[in-house]
Amino acid sequence: MRAARMQISVDDYISYYPEKTRERLQKIRAIIRQCAPEATETISYGMPAYKYNGVLVYFAAYGNHIGFYPTPAGVNAFREELVDYHTSKGAIQFPHEKPLPYKLLEEIVRFRVAENKNKSEKKDE
Repeated sequence: MRAARMQISVDDYISYYPEKTRERLQKIRAIIRQCAPEATETISYGMPAYKYNGVLVYFAAYGNHIGFYPTPAGVNAFREELVDYHTSKGAIQFPHEKPLPYKLLEEIVRFRVAENKNKSEKKDE
C-alpha cells in the first residue's frame, strides 16, 4: 500500500529554510499577494504556486538562488531587465548574494495577472 502524499502549506515550505532565505521567500510571497490578491496559493510540484485564471507564478529556494517561474511569457516580456540574472525558458534565478529586485518582481507579477485575465476574457467571448 502506498503512503498518502502529505500536502504542505506555503508557510510550512518557507519555515524549512534558514532565516535569511525565509525572509527572501516571505518578501516574494508578499509581493505576489499584493499584486495578485485574488490568486489562489498552493503547493504544486513541491513549491509555492499561485493561480489566477491559470498558472500565474511559482517560486522555490535552492542552495545558491531562489528560482522564480513566471512562465515563458513572463521571462520574455522582461528580457532586457533580466540581463543580470540567469534565465531559461520560464525561469529566473535570483542569487542569494544579490538583493532581490522587488520592483521588477512586482512588474512581472502584474504583467502575469493582466496576461491571464486577458486570456480568460478572450475565452469567455
